[in-house]
Amino acid sequence: METTQQTRPIDEVIAKYPKAREHLISILQEVQAEYGFLSTESINRISSYLNLPSSKIFGVATFYNQFKLNAPGRIQVAICRGTACHVKGSLNLLDSCRQLLGIEVGQTSKDGLFSLETVACLGCCSIAPAMMVNGQFFGRLDKKKLEYLIETWRASGRVEE
Repeated sequence: METTQQTRPIDEVIAKYPKAREHLISILQEVQAEYGFLSTESINRISSYLNLPSSKIFGVATFYNQFKLNAPGRIQVAICRGTACHVKGSLNLLDSCRQLLGIEVGQTSKDGLFSLETVACLGCCSIAPAMMVNGQFFGRLDKKKLEYLIETWRASGRVEE
């Protein structure tokens, strides 16, 4: 198979590893770190390199929630679903977020601006319910605060530091 300019970087990333299936997770992690997600093309290139069916690689990638199969949005929203956040209303927060963004968990908005995920715990229980957005924590949230934040980010196209 001829390597195109688009696949060359993927090939360079995976070529660092021996052609053995025990390196699959490391390869997936590095490809995702480089590109932000695992594209169908990258899974096919890894399949070819390791001589494994792409369905096996897809199975591993979907088993572990660390892997993303869709390009993340510029604004990555992660709603905490840990015990403290759940007790303080994070399910309502998640429902509001889905409605405001028009996407479901694991999806990216059509404009590529927002992606939505849930996490088991952010480790900031004292400010529950909480979410992390592009590495920043936001806590003591309710629907009104969430609406304000999302509209601010939508207007600017980014999360202010």
